[in-house]
Amino acid sequence: MTLKVHHTLLLTGAAGGLGIAMRDRLKANCEVLRIADRCDLGPARAGEEVVLADLADAAAVDAMVKGVNAIVHFGGISVEGPFGPILQANILGVYNLYEAARKHGVKRVVFASSNHVTGFYKQSETITLNHPARPDSLYGVSKAFGEDLSRMYFDRYGIETACLRIGSSFAEPKDRRMLASWLSFDDLHRLITACLTTPVLGHTAIFGVSDNAVRWYDNSAAQHVGFVPQDSADAFRDAVYARTPAPDMSDPAVVFQGGGFLFQGEPMTAHLPPPKAV
Repeated sequence: MTLKVHHTLLLTGAAGGLGIAMRDRLKANCEVLRIADRCDLGPARAGEEVVLADLADAAAVDAMVKGVNAIVHFGGISVEGPFGPILQANILGVYNLYEAARKHGVKRVVFASSNHVTGFYKQSETITLNHPARPDSLYGVSKAFGEDLSRMYFDRYGIETACLRIGSSFAEPKDRRMLASWLSFDDLHRLITACLTTPVLGHTAIFGVSDNAVRWYDNSAAQHVGFVPQDSADAFRDAVYARTPAPDMSDPAVVFQGGGFLFQGEPMTAHLPPPKAV
């Protein structure tokens, strides 16, 4: 049984992949789930309120946050790309969200950060929550900004935040990298639930991964959150190995934890030579 400590819970980014996966699960955490996105979410289901809002629109975000008790912030751009849209959705958007939380007295936020905040550590390393950020992309930089901004709002205004450095959350691992970074949907819900219900959250980062045998991440500094993953990528290991080639150790996507994000997006490929004419 999931303890309902918040009457009205806001889920942003409800039209995204993880938002869709969490939409029904999070109804167990509250009496009213307010779902928000800038895309059409369809009609409200039982126990829901639906809000259309662009995170870059401060007035819309203010109205979206008014009357909620806690926020699960999954909104924004979730992939690498040009800086302009990332700036609007992930940097201005998270600022608008925390300003609205401050104005309306919301004291707990679960912020979807990313493993790409630390993507330039090597896959041969195990990192703790005390390791400095090493973003692998403009997207990763935007999430590092969100972590720092949320820290300031905790220190200055007492808004508790869990920064979930989500690994690779899909129905199952897609490749060998995800044998270390995979987070099942059910474990993601367990992680959010732990962050919403732990008596004292404070401000903490926590790596969002399942109980995988291959480990890059050490969550020992976040034991107070109470997250205990119950799923594992190990059940998929044989199938993943059978359908994927042996790793090329000269490929940065194999060397570094960030994988393919390292050189995605037009701004991050400017250092490469132009393609040869054919």
